[in-house]
Amino acid sequence: MSSERARLAGMERREQQALHRNAWRVQEALEAAGSTAQVLEVQSSARTAEEAAQSLGVEVGQIVKSLVFVADGEPVLLLVAGDHRVDPDRASRALDANSIKRADVDVVREATGFPIGGVAPVGHPRPMRTIVDESLERFEVIWAAAGTPNAVFPTSFAELTTLTRGAIAELG
Repeated sequence: MSSERARLAGMERREQQALHRNAWRVQEALEAAGSTAQVLEVQSSARTAEEAAQSLGVEVGQIVKSLVFVADGEPVLLLVAGDHRVDPDRASRALDANSIKRADVDVVREATGFPIGGVAPVGHPRPMRTIVDESLERFEVIWAAAGTPNAVFPTSFAELTTLTRGAIAELG
């Protein structure tokens, strides 16, 4: 390895080591899935879609909200555009579920391994049934949480759907 490549590899390792352990887990999941997306940690909060959009200088709709619900007793992940709210009837139909409710903080942490405000669409302890809001397709680049309220990564609608093995539906 050339000295320049070795130096750059060392810089990359230092940057990756600087990531919070949750953000690092997301980065590893992205790489394992073949994505070239890089997790970024922003200075200001990205806990809400509005805060994330402001921090990144993008439209609120470009922010992917990772919302955990419980459908017929099982945790499910709904990936929704930041400028949309989940319509429970549409979500229930998309999941073919008899009952659906928002998961509590303990269920979110157990199902995803992440805190609310940093739930990533990848890197969970176990695969989760996932539905991706079709309205995210209107953007070339979308941004998802990466394990902490300050970590995000850019992706595309197609890549997000592939990474999560998500079904596409109208959720808002």
